[in-house]
Amino acid sequence: MDLSSFGVRATAGTLRAADGVTLDHVWTDEGVVAAPATNGAQVLHLSVALCILNDTYREADRLGIELAGIAVEADGGFTDAWRSTGIEYSVTLDSTASADDLERLRAAVDAVAEIPRAIRAGAPVSRLG
Repeated sequence: MDLSSFGVRATAGTLRAADGVTLDHVWTDEGVVAAPATNGAQVLHLSVALCILNDTYREADRLGIELAGIAVEADGGFTDAWRSTGIEYSVTLDSTASADDLERLRAAVDAVAEIPRAIRAGAPVSRLG
Protein backbone atom coordinates (compact mmCIF):
# COMPACT_ATOMS: atom_id res chain seq x y z
CA MET A 1 0.00 0.00 0.00
CA ASP A 2 1.45 3.38 -0.99
CA LEU A 3 0.98 5.70 1.98
CA SER A 4 0.07 9.38 1.79
CA SER A 5 1.35 11.94 4.30
CA PHE A 6 -1.52 10.77 6.54
CA GLY A 7 -0.58 7.08 6.31
CA VAL A 8 0.86 5.04 9.18
CA ARG A 9 2.35 1.63 9.96
CA ALA A 10 2.10 -0.46 13.11
CA THR A 11 4.42 -3.47 13.29
CA ALA A 12 5.25 -6.25 15.75
CA GLY A 13 7.02 -9.57 16.06
CA THR A 14 9.19 -10.65 13.14
CA LEU A 15 7.82 -7.77 11.02
CA ARG A 16 8.58 -5.13 13.69
CA ALA A 17 10.16 -2.03 12.16
CA ALA A 18 13.30 -0.46 13.58
CA ASP A 19 12.12 3.15 13.55
CA GLY A 20 9.11 4.75 15.18
CA VAL A 21 7.43 5.07 18.54
CA THR A 22 7.66 1.87 20.60
CA LEU A 23 4.52 1.01 22.55
CA ASP A 24 4.14 -1.72 25.17
CA HIS A 25 2.04 -4.59 23.90
CA VAL A 26 0.39 -7.45 25.75
CA TRP A 27 1.02 -9.97 22.95
CA THR A 28 4.74 -9.30 22.27
CA ASP A 29 7.69 -8.76 24.61
CA GLU A 30 9.38 -6.25 22.27
CA GLY A 31 6.27 -4.10 21.87
CA VAL A 32 4.78 -2.48 18.80
CA VAL A 33 6.53 0.09 16.62
CA ALA A 34 4.20 2.77 15.26
CA ALA A 35 5.13 5.48 12.78
CA PRO A 36 4.64 8.22 11.97
CA ALA A 37 2.56 9.86 14.68
CA THR A 38 3.17 13.57 14.25
CA ASN A 39 -0.33 14.95 13.57
CA GLY A 40 -3.95 14.22 14.37
CA ALA A 41 -4.74 12.65 10.99
CA GLN A 42 -1.94 10.14 11.46
CA VAL A 43 -3.04 9.38 15.01
CA LEU A 44 -6.61 8.77 13.79
CA HIS A 45 -5.30 6.28 11.25
CA LEU A 46 -2.90 4.82 13.81
CA SER A 47 -5.85 4.04 16.10
CA VAL A 48 -7.20 1.79 13.33
CA ALA A 49 -3.81 0.18 12.64
CA LEU A 50 -3.11 -0.54 16.32
CA CYS A 51 -6.58 -1.95 16.89
CA ILE A 52 -6.26 -4.25 13.88
CA LEU A 53 -2.79 -5.35 15.04
CA ASN A 54 -3.90 -6.07 18.60
CA ASP A 55 -7.09 -7.81 17.56
CA THR A 56 -5.19 -9.94 15.04
CA TYR A 57 -3.02 -11.32 17.85
CA ARG A 58 -6.10 -11.88 20.02
CA GLU A 59 -8.11 -13.60 17.29
CA ALA A 60 -5.12 -15.67 16.16
CA ASP A 61 -4.82 -16.95 19.72
CA ARG A 62 -8.55 -17.69 19.87
CA LEU A 63 -8.47 -19.53 16.52
CA GLY A 64 -5.25 -21.42 17.33
CA ILE A 65 -3.28 -19.73 14.55
CA GLU A 66 0.42 -19.15 15.24
CA LEU A 67 1.44 -15.59 14.39
CA ALA A 68 5.14 -14.68 14.27
CA GLY A 69 4.77 -11.10 13.03
CA ILE A 70 2.38 -8.51 11.68
CA ALA A 71 2.51 -5.20 9.84
CA VAL A 72 -0.61 -3.06 9.48
CA GLU A 73 -0.77 0.01 7.25
CA ALA A 74 -3.66 2.46 7.48
CA ASP A 75 -4.31 5.55 5.40
CA GLY A 76 -7.07 7.88 4.35
CA GLY A 77 -7.83 11.31 3.05
CA PHE A 78 -9.84 14.38 3.90
CA THR A 79 -11.93 16.90 2.01
CA ASP A 80 -11.05 20.61 2.05
CA ALA A 81 -13.43 20.90 5.03
CA TRP A 82 -11.52 18.09 6.85
CA ARG A 83 -14.25 15.51 6.49
CA SER A 84 -12.71 12.05 6.29
CA THR A 85 -13.02 10.45 2.87
CA GLY A 86 -12.57 7.05 4.52
CA ILE A 87 -9.83 4.89 5.96
CA GLU A 88 -8.29 1.84 4.32
CA TYR A 89 -5.93 -0.65 5.91
CA SER A 90 -3.82 -3.59 4.82
CA VAL A 91 -2.37 -6.42 6.87
CA THR A 92 0.82 -8.42 6.24
CA LEU A 93 1.21 -11.56 8.35
CA ASP A 94 4.21 -13.79 9.07
CA SER A 95 2.73 -17.18 9.87
CA THR A 96 3.08 -20.82 8.92
CA ALA A 97 -0.71 -21.14 8.82
CA SER A 98 -2.49 -21.98 5.58
CA ALA A 99 -3.78 -19.26 3.28
CA ASP A 100 -7.34 -20.30 4.17
CA ASP A 101 -6.64 -19.98 7.91
CA LEU A 102 -5.06 -16.56 7.42
CA GLU A 103 -8.04 -15.36 5.38
CA ARG A 104 -10.36 -16.65 8.13
CA LEU A 105 -8.26 -14.69 10.65
CA ARG A 106 -8.39 -11.49 8.57
CA ALA A 107 -12.17 -11.79 8.18
CA ALA A 108 -12.67 -12.41 11.91
CA VAL A 109 -10.58 -9.36 12.80
CA ASP A 110 -12.40 -7.11 10.33
CA ALA A 111 -15.71 -8.17 11.88
CA VAL A 112 -14.74 -7.59 15.53
CA ALA A 113 -12.11 -4.82 15.59
CA GLU A 114 -13.60 -2.19 17.88
CA ILE A 115 -12.04 1.04 16.59
CA PRO A 116 -12.90 0.44 12.93
CA ARG A 117 -16.43 -0.50 14.04
CA ALA A 118 -16.73 2.72 16.07
CA ILE A 119 -15.47 4.86 13.18
CA ARG A 120 -17.80 3.10 10.73
CA ALA A 121 -20.74 3.86 13.03
CA GLY A 122 -19.76 7.51 13.48
CA ALA A 123 -19.91 9.55 16.65
CA PRO A 124 -20.48 13.14 17.68
CA VAL A 125 -17.45 15.03 19.00
CA SER A 126 -18.24 17.86 21.41
CA ARG A 127 -16.07 20.44 23.15
CA LEU A 128 -16.63 20.77 26.88
CA GLY A 129 -16.35 24.20 28.48
